[in-house]
Amino acid sequence: MSATGRRTPLSKERVLNAAMALADSDGIEALSMRRLAQELGVEAMSLYNHVANKGEILDGIVDLAVSEIELPSTEDEWEAAIRKCAISAHEAFLRHPWACSLVMSPGSSQIGYSARLRYIEWLLRRLREGGFSAELTYHAYHALDSHVLGFTMWQLGHSAAAKSLGGGQDLADLAARFVDELRAGGYPYLAEHAEQHVAAAGHDDEDEGEFEFGLDLILDGLKRARGIA
Repeated sequence: MSATGRRTPLSKERVLNAAMALADSDGIEALSMRRLAQELGVEAMSLYNHVANKGEILDGIVDLAVSEIELPSTEDEWEAAIRKCAISAHEAFLRHPWACSLVMSPGSSQIGYSARLRYIEWLLRRLREGGFSAELTYHAYHALDSHVLGFTMWQLGHSAAAKSLGGGQDLADLAARFVDELRAGGYPYLAEHAEQHVAAAGHDDEDEGEFEFGLDLILDGLKRARGIA
């Protein structure tokens, strides 16, 4: 076989990269050992020379996704650094829509991977070095992490629901009828809120603005709490 026709050797890195690409394109439910082997052009049993099982693959691709999160240098002021990190995390999880739920699920070998641990340690250290007590750091970490994961899952859920409700119909017309029904049913403020969603639909900057609005509320609250503590 010529050098140009030689197949790229199988490796754990290649397996995980292919698994991530498959999950990104077809959804995490499409990821199986058989399908992954087909994508790589090998027999399924060959995968077990590099990964123990599907659980290790899931842990590995979660780690790859988390490794894309920017962890700003210690030269940045704590608030700016954490804000930049949170926005980066939100963007990484949007690129890999399957990652949020897996991050919150118990992995079979998470301790064997380091990106998630580095992220947690970095965030805790920036809070402690920013003048937060151990107790306040505990609460701050959960507030920040839950906003990143929770808002991202909310955003992904709304996006999936909008596509599902469309069903081949014009989404704007469908939403307009829904708003009219809310008003007629005596829900004027909910109708107003729904109209705002319709106006923002399709504008990614609107979703990013919503994420940053909540993030800034949390950061402002943390600053006040640190001053009181």
